[in-house]
Parts: sequence; C-alpha cells; structure tokens
Amino acid sequence: MSRTLTVGLDGSPESLAAAEWAAREALLWPAALRAVYAGDQQPSAYRPFAGETVPAPGEDRAERMLREVRATLTHRHPGLHVTTDRLEGRPAAALVEAAGDAELLVLGSRGLGRAAGHLLGSVASAVLGRAERPVVLVRADDGTGEQPARDQAGAVVLGLELHDQADEALLAFAFEAASRRGAALRIVHGWRLPAYPDVLSAGTDEREVLDALLRPWREKYPTVEVNGEAVVGGAGPHLVDASRNAALVVVGHRGSHATAVGSVGPVTQEVVRHAVAPVAVVPHG
Repeated sequence: MSRTLTVGLDGSPESLAAAEWAAREALLWPAALRAVYAGDQQPSAYRPFAGETVPAPGEDRAERMLREVRATLTHRHPGLHVTTDRLEGRPAAALVEAAGDAELLVLGSRGLGRAAGHLLGSVASAVLGRAERPVVLVRADDGTGEQPARDQAGAVVLGLELHDQADEALLAFAFEAASRRGAALRIVHGWRLPAYPDVLSAGTDEREVLDALLRPWREKYPTVEVNGEAVVGGAGPHLVDASRNAALVVVGHRGSHATAVGSVGPVTQEVVRHAVAPVAVVPHG
C-alpha cells in the first residue's frame, strides 16, 4: 500500500474527530494513515480515552496520545494500517512538509479565526495557504471527538468557478471523492449578471459552459450522478448551506505560499469558517 493520508493531532476533540474521519477515508482510498504531532509543546488539551488513567506529571503526553489514537483507530477499523510520528520544528512548517508526502492532510477545526488548540487559528491558516496538497478540515459535533452522522452520507458538494481554466484539479478531486463514496456530486457555481442583462441568454450561456466543462468528466465517471446549481453572486453562503447535508465540501485556492487564510479567497474563506461538513481545500494553478 503506497498511498498515505496524514492527520495532524493536537489533543483537541476536533483533532480526534479528524483522526476518525481520516481513518474512514483511508479505508475508502485505500491508503495507510499516518498520525502526527507537530511541535515541542505537550498537548495540553488532550484528555485520555475512557478507561485510561490521567497522565502522570512529566509524562510525554504527545507520545501517549499518538499511541492511544493508533490503538483506538486500529481497533475500530480492522485492516487499517496506522503509523505515528513526532514532527520537529514549528507546527505549521512541519505540517506543510508532512502534507507534501501524503495524498491529503487532515486537520481538526472549529472554524478558522478562533484560536483553540495547536492546529486551529494561525497554524491551520498557514497550512492552508502553503500546502501543495489538499487539506481537509473536520469539526467535532459536541466536543466529544466523535463525528456527526451527517458527514457519513450525503452528496459531495463542489464550489466551482466556471471560467477558471485551472479547475481541473478541483474537478478531479471532487469526482474521485464522489466515486469512492458512491455519492452524487452537487456543483455550485456563482455568476454575476451583466450591467444590462438578458437573463435568459446569460443563464443559457452558463449552462452551456458547465455542460462543456463536465462532458469529459461524466464520461470518465459514468456512475457519478452530477447536479449543477447556478447561483447569482457569491457561492459562499450557498456552499455553507449545502454543507449541512453533505458528505464533503470541496473548494479551491490558488497556491501562493501565503501565510493566512484570508489569502485563499473569499468563497473558500467563508466555507472553511462556517461549513458544517468536512471541507477539502484543494490547491490549483
């Protein structure tokens, strides 16, 4: 098994939910799962699993966390191959480097912009802006570390800019994700009316562009049901709303080695802050 998915842990309930999501995703690919902890500080937010004793003073909580997560995931998901690693250096840089060796990197999130945990806030923002591989952000439902049932079913939702010639990477990722799950693919794309619109012809033009763009992908993935949805204006609020019943939301950003989530674009920024379902941010261009 040569493919690997990587999940970053910081001890928070969100990162444990990310580990559970990544484990299920790894079985779908199929791929091995690598669980990593980045940085020299101990994971202060980490609480032992039920039945485990509280770590003694001075105990390496990061090593214990990685060991327990590995044991829990292999128990829950027979056949899953899990490895663990401690990463040296600053967390954001270490995670970006780890992402380069994986098919995708999975992180926990409460919504970027809230500082809570080593992998939230500025660290996750920096990783999103700089990673050259897809990054998936996963939330916990109620702070327990368990994922809500809603993200285990439903369509894959893709936010797409029709006139962006670099969206091949987004389409490939979204079609693959839908195909793996046996799910439908719902494509949401925004468009703006011209100053003096002929609404009927403008809408027809958009549909023709979308049909032409999707034609080779429909042929490559004939079993994936595809539904296109054109919305006037920005697609962000519509993608956030669609996330409530989605298995996964896929958005993109142009790789720029930026250091803040604000530089990934307004639609992507809104989705990663507010979406309920896991969000895959795919670099392209």
